[in-house]
Amino acid sequence: MTREVRAFAVTVLTLATLGLGAGLLWSGVSPRAPYQVTEQGLVLADPSTQALIAADGWFAMITGGMGLLCGGVAWFAGRRWMPGVLLGLCAGGLVAAALTYWIGSTFTIGAVAVEAAAAPGVKIVPGALKLTADGVLLSWPLLAVGLFGLLEGMHGYRESPLRQPYGEPL
Repeated sequence: MTREVRAFAVTVLTLATLGLGAGLLWSGVSPRAPYQVTEQGLVLADPSTQALIAADGWFAMITGGMGLLCGGVAWFAGRRWMPGVLLGLCAGGLVAAALTYWIGSTFTIGAVAVEAAAAPGVKIVPGALKLTADGVLLSWPLLAVGLFGLLEGMHGYRESPLRQPYGEPL
């Protein structure tokens, strides 16, 4: 039991650390939506911008790829402590996705180019990254646990007596 708790804690902490790096990567590659500075505050300068959707896409690509990577590595490295590692993938994936979102929306990394048609004298500024589709927050834990389960299912079937139809040896 102690080893499974340790495997859970190590998995969650490892994924949380990876979430910090993924947040910086998301901040560096995602485009920023253009906002116009007005007396009421910031207003979206171009309502037809694709930058908001692109930020969601980049988030899903980065966290989904990290989920697949973590699920594969966890299956190969931690099969002896399967319950702890599997729960760690789920909880750690949620923590990592939340940290990715927080880091990416808080810090601006890389060059920020904003393009929008504005009237003369209107100031256009890049907006902070945010998600418009909250479901992409689940891509990291969902793909990590899904790949882990798929690999375990394939491995379990290979050793299963169900592969031998009618009790015949292979």
